[in-house]
Order: sequence, then structure tokens, then C-alpha cells
Amino acid sequence: MLRTEARRVLMRIGMGAVLWATLTAAASADETVSVGGSRVALIRPASVRASVILLPGGDGAINVGERGDIHGLLGNQLVRTRNAYAARGLAVMVADYNTDLKAAVDYMAAIKRPVTVIGTSRGTIRAAEGIARGARPDALVLTSGFLSPESGSSSNVMSILGSPSALPRTLVIHHTSDACKFTLPAGVDPFIKWSGGRARVKWLSGGAEEGDPCQARGHHGFNGLDGQVVSLAAGFR
Repeated sequence: MLRTEARRVLMRIGMGAVLWATLTAAASADETVSVGGSRVALIRPASVRASVILLPGGDGAINVGERGDIHGLLGNQLVRTRNAYAARGLAVMVADYNTDLKAAVDYMAAIKRPVTVIGTSRGTIRAAEGIARGARPDALVLTSGFLSPESGSSSNVMSILGSPSALPRTLVIHHTSDACKFTLPAGVDPFIKWSGGRARVKWLSGGAEEGDPCQARGHHGFNGLDGQVVSLAAGFR
């Protein structure tokens, strides 16, 4: 009886391992492509239901290799969770700092709409700059964003766009205890009001705060909350 039960457990573990390997393989078809002269990393699942473009923070330099391998900003919240988006059936582009966002949106639209741009920290500034230059994603997610003057920086989404008229449907994801001086929680409400109904906010709390408050291991980088961030961002349409 015990041996029979043991065999059943082993079979369940084996089947789970096979399923996990299959899902991982399906979500890890990484490649390097050129978009407007910029090298970006692309993950294309076997079955695609929508597309996302990830704009990391910091200097934005992801240093893409020849096969979609990324060698820069590996701890960044969007870079470290890129495969989690692909596992949800999303085609994923991880953009470099100099990627033309309009060209990136057009590229991903040819794979599968809707196309959602997801920017974090300084990536939210790049998102706003791209939209100001004519990029038209179907949706926008701003995490730990440089949103308004009250966020702590004179360069922010509001100042770059000037008017909310070009703002697509937008989700703001922010940590209640973000202590980065450029993305203070106080900047969220002014942005939501300025958006004129185009943006809404989801607050997160908890996780861990380690090291520099403006880096990925702090609340600013949603340390310990990756699953919640991915679930919210991937589900926003």
C-alpha cells in the first residue's frame, strides 16, 4: 500500500515537472531583434493573446546579447519578471534605453494587439517621452512612477505630456512606502486627478526594504511583491 502511494506521488511530481518544463520552454523562446535600429529582447510564447513592452528603470541599458539574453539591469523589477509575463501568454519586448517607442508599439502590434507599455521608475519617463513623440499603445502601466511634481522630480509624466489627451488607459501601481525621493507616494493623487479619468491607481504594501530606497531591492522595486505586480500589470487591458 505504501509503495503504491509512493508511486502515485512520484507520478504526480513527474507530471508536474513535465508540465513546468513545457510551460517554461513555451515561455522562453527568447530572441534578439532590431527595432528602429535598437537591439531589444523579445520573448514570443507559442500561443500569444496580447503584447507588452517593458521599459526598465535606471539608465535603461539592458545590454542584449545575440539570443535575447540580457546582461544589464538584471535586478530591475521588470527585467527580473519578464518570463512571468510570457508565461501568461503575452509576447514580451524588453526595450533598451534608446528604443523608439512608436516603432516598438508598431512591431508588437504586428504580433498581437492589444499592446500595453509597462514602465517602472525612470522607465515611466521614457514611456511619456515616447507617447509625446507619437507612440500609441492600447494601455499604459506606470509602476513606481515619476508622475507629477509632487513625486519629487521636475521631469515627470505630467510635465512631459503637458495634457492628458494623449494618455491611453492607464494603471498606476505604487507602493505605499516608496521612499525614493523621485517617486514619492504624494505624487500619485495629483496625477490621477490630472488624468481626467484616464488613470486609476492600485496601491501595494508589504514586501522588503533593503539598501538604497531608489533601487530594485527596496519598496520602490516591489521587493517581495513581484507576483502581485505581474498579476495587476498583465491583467490590465
